[in-house]
Amino acid sequence: MPAQRSLLPDGRWHFQHGPMDIVIDAEANDAAGERAIIEANATAWQRFEVLLDELVDELPLLKRPVVSGGCPVRGAVARRMWQACAPFRDTYITPMAAVAGSVAQELIGFYQREGIARAWVNNGGDIALHLAPGASTRIGLYADIARLSEHEVMQGVSVDGLFEVRHAMAVRGVATSGWRGRSFSLGIADSVTVLAATASAADAAATIIANAVDVDDARIVRLPANEVKDDSDLGGIPVTVDVPTLPAYKVAQALASGLARAQALKASGLIASAVLVCQRQVMVTDGGLSGTMMIGHSSMQKDQVGSVFA
Repeated sequence: MPAQRSLLPDGRWHFQHGPMDIVIDAEANDAAGERAIIEANATAWQRFEVLLDELVDELPLLKRPVVSGGCPVRGAVARRMWQACAPFRDTYITPMAAVAGSVAQELIGFYQREGIARAWVNNGGDIALHLAPGASTRIGLYADIARLSEHEVMQGVSVDGLFEVRHAMAVRGVATSGWRGRSFSLGIADSVTVLAATASAADAAATIIANAVDVDDARIVRLPANEVKDDSDLGGIPVTVDVPTLPAYKVAQALASGLARAQALKASGLIASAVLVCQRQVMVTDGGLSGTMMIGHSSMQKDQVGSVFA
């Protein structure tokens, strides 16, 4: 099926093609900016139409582990995926760990032009941002997609936390990973949300940190990835498929393990901040987050760019 797009009632664009499910919005400074947005929407769509085919052409290489040596892929997005994962080559990781963020990052480039105050590309919860000088945006975090009720879907989501990203911050990407999400995880985090310089970097780091949120417990159910999905890039590596309610001390241990990994990535400059959530416990890296984390109590604000889903 070819790529499809639709204009949503609130003026945002929805692009969809295979596994890529993207919502885009932008705001202008003036009339010239409005024209710039129209042009950006058109060129972003033209790029999106061919993206999936480009990635499929190199899929066998993108599903191989990242190892030392030169980047083996050719396409711009494929290379971005590989480069985002390269810092983690000491563990098993394939470029697919950064695919959603890398696609979002590719499209946000079309909105980085004069007259556009801010824009965002949300690819299933992995978000690329454009913020002109003086601009900022608030992002809502929904920590556990399993708690999403039909009432919330119909009436509006009450988010678990809010944070603000400002132009002056070295953050233009937000990504979330966890065992309940669209991709597999080796850990037990409900969600790990990462703020980084780019969406591709945030995507790869969120995967690594979420994998580290783990603890020994015989009741945690894991299966080989290729038994859950036969074409998984993780092969026979066990991935988490079910996590029972755990004692609070075990949840804290798991989160502390993930936080140590996140703090190391922050110290090395690979991320700006991270929020780790597991069974209603929260740990946050020091600094970099302006906002609140109130599990189950915040409400979505009009000027948020969207929800970050696990």
